[in-house]
Amino acid sequence: MEHEKQTYEFKTEVKQFMNLIINSLYSNKEIFLRELISNASDAIDRLGFKAQTNPDIVGDNGEYKIKITPDKNNRTLIISDNGIGMTYDEVVENIGTIAKSGTAAFMAAVEKSKTQETLAPELIGQFGVGFYSAYIVADKVTLITRAAGASEAVKWESTGDGTYTIEPTTKASHGTEVILNLKAPETDEQDFTDEWTIRHIVKKHSDFVNYPIVMDVEREITEKDDATGQLLDADGKPVKQKKTEIREETLNSMKAIWAKDKKEVTDEEYNNFYTHISHDWNPPLTHIHFRLEGVTEYSALLFIPSKAPFDLFYPTRRHGIHLYCRRVFIMDDCKELIPEYLRFIKGVVDAPDLNLNISREILQQDALVRNIQKNLVKKILDALDQMDSETYAKFYDEFGAVLKEGMHTDWQNREKILPLIRYQTTRSDGKKISLKDYVANMPPDQEEIYYITGENISVMINSPHLEVLKEKGYEVLLMTDPVDEFVIQSLPEYEGKKFKSAEKGNLDIAGVDKEKSETYSALFDKIKSYLEEKVKDVRPSSHLKDSVSCMSGDAGDMSAYMAKLLKSAGQDIPEAKRILELNINHPLLEKMQHVFESDSNDPSLKDYSVLLLDLAIVGEGGKVDNPSRFIKMVGDLTARAIS
Repeated sequence: MEHEKQTYEFKTEVKQFMNLIINSLYSNKEIFLRELISNASDAIDRLGFKAQTNPDIVGDNGEYKIKITPDKNNRTLIISDNGIGMTYDEVVENIGTIAKSGTAAFMAAVEKSKTQETLAPELIGQFGVGFYSAYIVADKVTLITRAAGASEAVKWESTGDGTYTIEPTTKASHGTEVILNLKAPETDEQDFTDEWTIRHIVKKHSDFVNYPIVMDVEREITEKDDATGQLLDADGKPVKQKKTEIREETLNSMKAIWAKDKKEVTDEEYNNFYTHISHDWNPPLTHIHFRLEGVTEYSALLFIPSKAPFDLFYPTRRHGIHLYCRRVFIMDDCKELIPEYLRFIKGVVDAPDLNLNISREILQQDALVRNIQKNLVKKILDALDQMDSETYAKFYDEFGAVLKEGMHTDWQNREKILPLIRYQTTRSDGKKISLKDYVANMPPDQEEIYYITGENISVMINSPHLEVLKEKGYEVLLMTDPVDEFVIQSLPEYEGKKFKSAEKGNLDIAGVDKEKSETYSALFDKIKSYLEEKVKDVRPSSHLKDSVSCMSGDAGDMSAYMAKLLKSAGQDIPEAKRILELNINHPLLEKMQHVFESDSNDPSLKDYSVLLLDLAIVGEGGKVDNPSRFIKMVGDLTARAIS
């Protein structure tokens, strides 16, 4: 199919992004080179992997490398690779847009970053928009690419003014070159055509790229006389003028850092490598570097990030493990090596015994892969267990909700995950504590571990359901993550102590006055008759001490928070009636009893019954059916009380 030159408009989000990076990343301009080198490395990775099953696709251009070509006179900089390249359709699809899955999240993160002085550099790599960082330093960008195995090349060009052109062109071999027409440098600014500036940036950001990053440099070819220091030519005769030659030099070390002895790797090298593979400018919280030898051999270098990525809970999120075989790239996003609940881990695994042609289907069945996963999980959980309390608290604030997923999904490692779980409690003053500490703090007469689930810590701490528990001095776990509803199903007990919901079932702690309950039974039946469409029962409360009413459920019922989660997820669940619990020691119940005994059909009893229900709903942070009626009734009661 023949193509013609066409002009396109950038998508709205790309225009916004380009405007942001041009105006906000002034102090981090050099990251454009890191991003373009990373793109080139990825392109070679993909071609290398494809060549495992189709060697002919590489042709005569198989010595992989990334070349940087500065031109000081014309103020241009070219970054070229001999990777997989792109077809015309791929250029149309990929350049000029931002992946739809990341657009909304990216713009949200950008909006958040507006409160800062500059746009956070890590946003560039995280959202897969590194190509556009070229416009930080360039006023025109030209991309010439030819897909491996294709005959037609493609030229993309834009000055960043809102439009770009795509047209067919010619290129001698497969790969991509990005040509930047650089802006004039400002005073004291880095010159990106300067050899030593380029060397410094490559060493700082891209030293661990697996392929040679090369550049043509000019060097003297003369030698000096050892005795006189006089410059000599090739025949050993003195020369008056220096002679030079252009030679191609490699700028990066290409050291497979994971294959080195960890004693030989500095913290700076670890951090730089982490930045290279993760595009995260925040230093990692810690790293795990080991080599397993014996019947099974492989090397692994894993990182635990210090900050959660924007897409941590996105179903389409890519995992951060890169799989290599004898330093040959096999794949990134290797989900088979790390379970979902550890998806925040970044790093590299190099397994020499893997089949280079391995597919995802084979990975799922491969005994070696299962063995590697087992050992990686053990190493990660051990590393978390050995963290000091301050570092672990930072980790848990970022990734605790994800780690807890393992309690529900990884039955093999539940006993290792359990000690790592932390919760705020009604007595921890905002600090998250372990279940071990909770049990150690239990009064001698406390027999069960109490918990409550919800999304608002303040509402939970002040919940009427906890009044009797607080009076007894019993601590309550505050479970605020959606996954906690599933975790608690996997936790029938801990150290012989059973878990008990503070909002469901009979607490049976202080006991309910049976004789007094009998006195109120007729009134409760009357209240139930008024509210039978809303509640399944009206009972004396075992939870309340000061409040007059609360909503609860039987021990086996679904919690209100769980029902809310399922509804928000689009689940069609039947409307379940709950129990209205009333405090028989509250003055309001006493007054209602007097009214009831005087006239069991007094119309005010219905109003008070509805009020009791509304108060219970408000007490757990819910919304009443008729707010205006509720406000009017509270106002009337307050006025009577004052008069």
